[in-house]
Amino acid sequence: MIKLNKLQKNYKDFSLDVTMEIPAGTVTGLVGRNGAGKTTVIKAILGLIRTDGGEITVFGKNPRELTAHDKEALSAVLYDSWFPLTFRAKDIACVLRKMYPSFDETRFFDLCKRFEVPVDKRLEKLSSGMRAKLHVLSAICHNAKLLVLDEPTVGLDVVARNDILDMLREYLAQDSERSLLITSHISTDLESLCDNFYVIDHGTVLLHEDTDTLLGQYGIIKGSVADIDALDQSFIMAKQARPYGYDCLTNEKQYYLDNYPNLIVEPGTLDGAMMILLGGQ
Repeated sequence: MIKLNKLQKNYKDFSLDVTMEIPAGTVTGLVGRNGAGKTTVIKAILGLIRTDGGEITVFGKNPRELTAHDKEALSAVLYDSWFPLTFRAKDIACVLRKMYPSFDETRFFDLCKRFEVPVDKRLEKLSSGMRAKLHVLSAICHNAKLLVLDEPTVGLDVVARNDILDMLREYLAQDSERSLLITSHISTDLESLCDNFYVIDHGTVLLHEDTDTLLGQYGIIKGSVADIDALDQSFIMAKQARPYGYDCLTNEKQYYLDNYPNLIVEPGTLDGAMMILLGGQ
């Protein structure tokens, strides 16, 4: 559904150069620390910024060539955009009903009730968690095939984050062809949701991996400088200095478990991989 081929965007103090693909029916996480380039990627995909090189296709077309019908199949939530704070949920429903012929108003209000989002209160009176849930609700109730979410869980408590993830799982379960691209720097929220991840930093993709492979085959090796220097380095992807020596990221956990039985090798996690990739060498 989305393809980026050497997408480039240059600012005074930041450059983006990214290649990635989100096939139909998949959930892709774009993760990295603040300022890594995640929002720039999203805005480029949506045609909200001009790029300096490379190619973007959404539904097989350049984003600026998408028709009104094409755009009905796309839904997006940006971290830095929202309805006027004087709006209420029922006002948002009126806007969406006029914008999208496929808007499911009954489902919208049912989900507001289920997730305890008031429909008569102005947005300025709602908590950040309620606003975020309403944000996502607005995006999933017109049967879009492609959903793009930029930091939908940032700044929220664990209950609100879980509510949003539940909404997304339900949305995806309704149609196997639906695709989701979601950015976050809260990687643990996404391990149970995403099929694959792109780790991005300073505008560059550091790692692209399937979630099952990351959690099953990757590992974190911990050891002294002497321990790590003595290892076969063939499957060491990155190292991070620690007071006791090094943490090392490997994509062949079992190899080191089999050949170095006295070594500490912990299961791979997205957080662990990110810490070493972003802070290591």
